[in-house]
Amino acid sequence: MEEQNRGGCLCGGVRFETTGKLREVIACHCSQCRRQTGLYYAATDVAVDRLKLVSESTLTWFRASETARRGFCSRCGSALFWQANGSEQMSILAGAFDRPNHLKMGCHIFCEDKADFYDLPEDGLPRHPRSRST
Repeated sequence: MEEQNRGGCLCGGVRFETTGKLREVIACHCSQCRRQTGLYYAATDVAVDRLKLVSESTLTWFRASETARRGFCSRCGSALFWQANGSEQMSILAGAFDRPNHLKMGCHIFCEDKADFYDLPEDGLPRHPRSRST
């Protein structure tokens, strides 16, 4: 049986289900993610065809750059999704899952953009100055 996960925003206006294995969690320390979440963006991802939006009445998309969009709940403000233009993958904030206990951290990205009011954890995970692909 394939892995299934459920989640949503704080108020329940957005609910989703995923089918299949989720990617390791990546912690993004870029300034956009920090501004959206208040610290850093910890997200997994899944193929778009394995994500089902069960309830999306309050889902709003915001284009923070020319290369990607961010999905959030317009009622409670919960940050939920990030998707690069043309990507068949959808990033989902790890904390948006009802039971995120099975998720594992994989690495930190955009570490050179990290704010100075916190330190990176001493978790032994790879740290990338920019994205993993650069």
